[in-house]
Amino acid sequence: HRDTEAQRRPGTQGKLMFGNLESPTVERVMRAPFATATNPEEVEALFTAAQARGNEGLMIKDLESAYTPGRRGKAWLKMKRELATLDVVVTAVEYGHGKRIGVLSDYTFAVRDGERLVNIGKAYSGLTDVEIAEMTKWFLEHTLDDQGYRREVEPKIVLEVAFNNVMKSDRHESGFALRFPRIVRLRPDKSPQEADTIERAAEIYQRQGGDQQ
Repeated sequence: HRDTEAQRRPGTQGKLMFGNLESPTVERVMRAPFATATNPEEVEALFTAAQARGNEGLMIKDLESAYTPGRRGKAWLKMKRELATLDVVVTAVEYGHGKRIGVLSDYTFAVRDGERLVNIGKAYSGLTDVEIAEMTKWFLEHTLDDQGYRREVEPKIVLEVAFNNVMKSDRHESGFALRFPRIVRLRPDKSPQEADTIERAAEIYQRQGGDQQ
């Protein structure tokens, strides 16, 4: 039960115990990269290195804290940052849940692939209730195919979306999917012809480390 004992120890002692594991146990343990930082500049450098490895970010821990599964606190903090944003075109909408059950708040969106649009993700957070109400009215008036809970709409609305990373995916025609997408803002100043392209999504995918995700 050495692993359980290590979990109860403060981080510095637990790390030493895990670091001293010998075969064959060590073959079943994958150690995450570990480093210490004493100032914001060092943290930023570690964060940049983590993203270069294809990681989402850092887990920052108080070295004297113990492992407490299921509990929230300030001893362990996640440090993440949006990888990039894309300007995308809404192609379909769905009714929301809970307080948004009567409005069209879930948006499927696409990027440009030559002269056509290919879906790359779906987002349902980021807009205000007022914006969602206004967009619901617009989508109801510009529906191409009413499927009940879902509507295909005229591809005229451009959104800026943020996300954590780009993944390969068979779910969308683009061949990519955005992880944790959220709407940054509506872009009424942009036309669908000014939306980002599949090449831009592929560029971000390669920059983050490709299949390392």
